[in-house]
Amino acid sequence: MNLAVKLMREFKDRDTRHKLKGYRDKAELIRKRNLEAWDEKQLQAESLRLQKEAKSGTPLDELLVDAYALVCEAAKRKLGLQPYDVQIMAAIALHERFLIEQHTGEGKTLSAVMPAYLHALTGEAVHVLTFNDYLANRDAEWMGPIYRFLGLTVNSVQAGMSLSEKREAYAADITYVTAKEAGFDYLRDTIALNEADTVHRPFHYVIVDEADSLLLDEARVPLVITGESGSFGNDGIRFAEVARQLEPVEHYDFDEFQRNVYLNEAGSAKAESLLGCGNLYDSHNSHLLTSLNCALHVESLLKKDVDYIVRDGKIELIEEYTGRVAENRHLPDGLQAALSAKEGLQSKAGGKILGTITLQHFLSLYPKICGMTATAHASAMEFEDIYELQVVQIPPNRPNIRIDHPHRIYTHKEAKLKALVQEISSVHATGRPILIGTSSVEESDMLAEALAVADVPCHVLNAKNDAEEAEIIAKAGEIGAVTVSTNMAERGVDIRLGVGNPTQAEVVAKLGGLYVIGTHMHQSVRIDNQLRGRSGRQGDPGASVFFVSLEDELMLRFGIDKAIHDLRQDEALGESVLHSKIAHIQRVIMGQNFHIRQELNCYSDMMEEQRRILYEERLGILKGKTPMSPSEQRVRLYYIDKFWADHLAYVSYIRESIHLTSLTNRNPIDEFHAQIIQAYEQIPSKINRESANMLVKLGGSNDPAKWEKFGLKSPTSTWTYIINDQYMEYLQNPSSWTSGTIIAYWLRKILRRVFGWSKF
Repeated sequence: MNLAVKLMREFKDRDTRHKLKGYRDKAELIRKRNLEAWDEKQLQAESLRLQKEAKSGTPLDELLVDAYALVCEAAKRKLGLQPYDVQIMAAIALHERFLIEQHTGEGKTLSAVMPAYLHALTGEAVHVLTFNDYLANRDAEWMGPIYRFLGLTVNSVQAGMSLSEKREAYAADITYVTAKEAGFDYLRDTIALNEADTVHRPFHYVIVDEADSLLLDEARVPLVITGESGSFGNDGIRFAEVARQLEPVEHYDFDEFQRNVYLNEAGSAKAESLLGCGNLYDSHNSHLLTSLNCALHVESLLKKDVDYIVRDGKIELIEEYTGRVAENRHLPDGLQAALSAKEGLQSKAGGKILGTITLQHFLSLYPKICGMTATAHASAMEFEDIYELQVVQIPPNRPNIRIDHPHRIYTHKEAKLKALVQEISSVHATGRPILIGTSSVEESDMLAEALAVADVPCHVLNAKNDAEEAEIIAKAGEIGAVTVSTNMAERGVDIRLGVGNPTQAEVVAKLGGLYVIGTHMHQSVRIDNQLRGRSGRQGDPGASVFFVSLEDELMLRFGIDKAIHDLRQDEALGESVLHSKIAHIQRVIMGQNFHIRQELNCYSDMMEEQRRILYEERLGILKGKTPMSPSEQRVRLYYIDKFWADHLAYVSYIRESIHLTSLTNRNPIDEFHAQIIQAYEQIPSKINRESANMLVKLGGSNDPAKWEKFGLKSPTSTWTYIINDQYMEYLQNPSSWTSGTIIAYWLRKILRRVFGWSKF
């Protein structure tokens, strides 16, 4: 097996070397197309010629050298940027639809301009998907002069834009937009009753920035659009008070990984007493049990300043991978309401779900996809398996001389914190800039307080002040700067030594460059590498080290603390075996998450297939491809939307409890597919029947006022948000179900009778 792996790796390395040689040769051809002597009119005439060639059907491969040479010259004249050979190589790989790994500071933003320009020559839409609104606006403004000089339009989409502003932005030749906002706009298009209310053009070519985060970490996140939401009452406060009076072990138990919580017999008895409801598991009390379980979950498992913050009177969830506020992110309705109640805040109901799509399925709508990131190689197999995207590692412009020190491992958190403060204080005294990556808002605040006591001033970048992040990051390379961040993933801002001041940069370089310290190991080595990669840009000196405690969550979950008998010592442990164990844990978790994502795809793929079949019919009606009178069109669209929304509600109900079928030795995926197929097959007849009835009522009237009278209209308002996929918890720990789960299985049977849902 080892020999096979070795041979496979050698084959891939040889293939990569061959690709890179081809890219170098083509980059040399582009360099030889020296356009310095051309005046602006000649350059613009050449761009016009290329547009005509592309629109007449000339393959883009044949236009690449001329197009890239034009962009290189335009970048030099308009922005003062001369692309490196490696940037041109990266741009060629992007055109060939590879996922490129390009180190931090190597200029991915400029690399993307060349293929974006080339593909926009056809007149079809080109999207560059970014991680946040700031980056979308920054990159469009920054690179805009190149596109405009060459006769193309560029724009960016920002959350909160009006319909007309978004239509204008998407009508541009190149559009910079966050993946989530583009997805939400697509969902809004899918419920539009008039073509004039849609914003997207047909999808064509997309470049995904920060591809590892968007294609893997965020890929399973469902984007949701709902009808107008209404306010919840204060009933949640009652359940929050009951949950606070229940004690762990005595009244409820956790699963092995502390991800789920279950009432035990004593807890059920106390809850029944506090609620005065009789048997909590009677069918008429099902709503009470659901609300109490939600309250118990948020009380015992969701921690303030770790999982969420409270800002301006609102709950804001924190992204697990970036440590930043997750914009528009909500828990499922019951949990979101319970969390608001826990903090004494008003919550809003989610409203009826009108449409949903995962980022993964949204991105699959693009016929041509490529991506770029600083950390892709570690997950190359997953990119190829899910997206059929191969990873190409682009060499750096200058060799990386950063020193990555071995982890410093401590027995307990107090020793780690003490060592961290000592290390930061001593390095800060030399003037060397330091960047510290922490695990949570809580930890970043705690470390900042400890540093203040040690007279070390620092900037804190966490989910509480993310609006200032660009300015804080940009200054992280200054002499004496100490920056504490929740996570550096997807920050999108380059850290330059001395903040671009040559004299100061030289001083910082002599001090050893930017010193990066991680206060914990992430589940994925990719995230660790993103933090490390902030140091050592463009051949700069730098260093990185991770401080680890055996009390960190990752260590406790895998019982590493049990491997050390002499616990609670202040000095770092010297056991080299621990380093290999930590690396093994990360490999295991990455493998588990890969498997989880594969299995989750089995659930969502069928739903997406059903959505596309129905949406294809809907789109044909909306664009007038299906011969219909205006009233027939409006009625048909309305009932397609109505019954699809009903189907989504049914599927959500099935999904919440389908994992319990394994308790009866049935395959949950097979059961899920069978039930949603059966439900979906009933939709066409429902649409036909209700449409016919409504057309009789309308009497063929094409009067919009009459349509309004019968309720044939779009929702008065919609709400978009992102929902956490709770099912992953069950997949991560299917063997730890307790008696509470078995009770839930029987509760499911009761709910089926109460709500009259069909057999599932």
